Amino acid sequence: MCQEATDAERTARRREVLARLGASSGVAEELLAANAPRFPAKVGASRGPFPLEDEPHLEVWREYLGEARQRSAIAALSGRLVQLGFPVREGISRSGAYLAATRRGAPVPAGPGLELEDPEAIELELYPSLGGSIPLLTATRRGDFVTLVRALSARNEPVPVPDSMGACIVSGLVNWDRVHRHRRAWEERHPDAGEEAWRHEFSALASRRELYQDRLILSSRGPYSGLAASRVGLPAGEWERLSLRLRRAHEAAHYLTLRVFGRLQHNVLEELVADFAGLVETFGEYRAELARAFLGVESPTQVRPEGRLANYRGSPPLSEEAFEVQARLVSAAIDSLGRIAAAAGPGLARPHRLAALVCALVPLSLEELAGLDHSDRWPEFTGAWLAP
Repeated sequence: MCQEATDAERTARRREVLARLGASSGVAEELLAANAPRFPAKVGASRGPFPLEDEPHLEVWREYLGEARQRSAIAALSGRLVQLGFPVREGISRSGAYLAATRRGAPVPAGPGLELEDPEAIELELYPSLGGSIPLLTATRRGDFVTLVRALSARNEPVPVPDSMGACIVSGLVNWDRVHRHRRAWEERHPDAGEEAWRHEFSALASRRELYQDRLILSSRGPYSGLAASRVGLPAGEWERLSLRLRRAHEAAHYLTLRVFGRLQHNVLEELVADFAGLVETFGEYRAELARAFLGVESPTQVRPEGRLANYRGSPPLSEEAFEVQARLVSAAIDSLGRIAAAAGPGLARPHRLAALVCALVPLSLEELAGLDHSDRWPEFTGAWLAP
């Protein structure tokens, strides 16, 4: 396997790719900053075996699932996730009652709670992913998905949710039900301990986030990336079924990234890799033409405005010239992923192979992925990473 390149060498190679795609020096600097890799290139190499073991919060979520089957998902979760006890309102996250409930575990005051169109149609399951099982909430109504996103990932504030967004990962969600359970178990073991002793125990608990923070996937039904069935040449019912599978597998790839690397980059490179994993898991192969449609880069010279690439323009947003080159980078990166899939052959969908490849791809920059078959890293992806 080739020796790891230095940061300077990697930057020089990225410049070469940008130059081949027609970037001026100013645009190249803009994109080098926007697409800078944030993970060590080898960090995912030794992780595994895949799928990963389940995280600690799955224990209580199995209990929640049992209750959801008897009643409904929202009924089972409403007494556990305090955010479901508040409506989505501008400024609510700054209110005293909200802060007390979410930061101190105080009881949720009586009120309307989260306003959903069809709460009975929201489903809970535990999805077996490459990163381990993860709770999955699926909303039938688009409006209910948007409401859940705002409640569980935006502190019940009415933030914009793009039409092309059909799923997301919620990470770091404080589950006060788990905290209260911990306290009850601790008090049973220490019946004579007072409030001061509990505060000391609570301080120790706060340093172990895995004991009180949960991760889950929020998903919706409807066409993937907002693409109508006619755009992908499939019957509407078939496309809706496949869209749900794509959405889940896509978010599961993000979950794997989150567990292996400790965080997400929230950039277009991660989206390309997650789409790659989603397509391979759903169809058993990588379909480059669908990957282009998902991002809105069917033509490398014209970006479709409603495509998902527009969601990753950055803040401050890329200039028009830089965004045009970014679209060409994305198109070239999809070509590279297609060649990787072809080199892997029919066994790519095997969990250990796909997971290892995702962990190898995520640390790359977009330029490195776009120019992969021209670099000395190409043998890694046609050799060790794709080994049977």
